[in-house]
Amino acid sequence: MDIVLEQAGRITGIEVKAAATVMEKDFRGLKKLQGTVGKQFAAGAVLYDGENVAGFGENLYAIPIRMLWETN
Repeated sequence: MDIVLEQAGRITGIEVKAAATVMEKDFRGLKKLQGTVGKQFAAGAVLYDGENVAGFGENLYAIPIRMLWETN
């Protein structure tokens, strides 16, 4: 996991991948964090070099990294 954010007791994890595809194994660290912090877990995201936002379980998402700077 690359980044862990905490605000008001809620935890979010972020993983950054250079790949254009995301696989279930890319969420290993985020799932471990989710299991460790339990109800404090707000969300987990894998930022990747792809095109689509996709869900990978409860509060786990693959998000194209370009969405950080694109406004469309």
